Amino acid sequence: MSAWTADDWPIAAAALPFSGTLPDGRSVTEAGPDEWAVTLAEIADAGFDALDVTDSWLRLADLDAAGRADFLAVARETGVRPLSLSAIRRSVVDPRDGDANLAYSHRVLEAAASVGIGTVSFGLHRPLTAEQSAQLWFWTVDGPKDDPADWDLAVTRLRELGRHAEELGVLMSLEMYEDTFLGTASSAVRLIEKIGLSGVGLNPDIGNLIRLHRPVESWLELCEQTLPYANFWHVKNYTRDEDIARDFYTAAPSPMVAGVIDYRRAMRIALANGFQGVICVENYGGDGLSVCAENRDYLRRHVLPRRTSTQLGTSRVRQLGEARPQTGPER
Repeated sequence: MSAWTADDWPIAAAALPFSGTLPDGRSVTEAGPDEWAVTLAEIADAGFDALDVTDSWLRLADLDAAGRADFLAVARETGVRPLSLSAIRRSVVDPRDGDANLAYSHRVLEAAASVGIGTVSFGLHRPLTAEQSAQLWFWTVDGPKDDPADWDLAVTRLRELGRHAEELGVLMSLEMYEDTFLGTASSAVRLIEKIGLSGVGLNPDIGNLIRLHRPVESWLELCEQTLPYANFWHVKNYTRDEDIARDFYTAAPSPMVAGVIDYRRAMRIALANGFQGVICVENYGGDGLSVCAENRDYLRRHVLPRRTSTQLGTSRVRQLGEARPQTGPER
């Protein structure tokens, strides 16, 4: 597998800045092709040719075959390829909706494969609480926490999804998020190793952790521990201020170039560990799409390798474009 460079690395716009509900109360999913075309044209006009189908905007898994064909037709017409799908706040160990979320996650994999999406990201974070939703920045209030008693259930269900993904030829990635089994570097790595499938890796969305208004692991330590297992990457950044003596911590969204995470250094770590996955640019607040476009340009101009001779290390998990091993055990 030849390494990508800044010119051809697949960078997808997150659909995160777009609401999944229209002013008249209908969901974007049920609104149909005309509504989807408006958003995809806006994404294309921002200079993107690739999309992460974030299911907070459109639930591809809830479309029938005709609906998915319509979605692909709109994507082709606007020139935006669906490269990845991020299913968020559908934890398979949710104490109330875990069973339903597991069934939904299987449908997500099937829907992704049916439209040629090669990477699907799942997480263990749950829907925002009413108190979180009332804040300017929801992460300033603690949300639900995973119960340690559910660890084995998480491993079993995520392994089940990973095997389904293998059958479909789709890479599966697990998004890091606070207070879940993917909420620290050590726990996230342990979970991946316990699942034990080469096609299941990490989505090291360390921005989710750096933004917390409490003590957190350093971004560098998070990168060093998790990037060897990365096969997809949500990237975003935050300013952060700490006054440990006064127990004061604050953070706010920032363009990638200006935040506390040094993505130039992070990418060097990623490349040294064989990362060759789709990068999905995200941002919360303001003109999110424009910030995502700035983040894309920053990556191509300053962060991603410009030469094909860049030394690429070996990942602990399979990367996009690598063939599935034909014989032998997984990991």
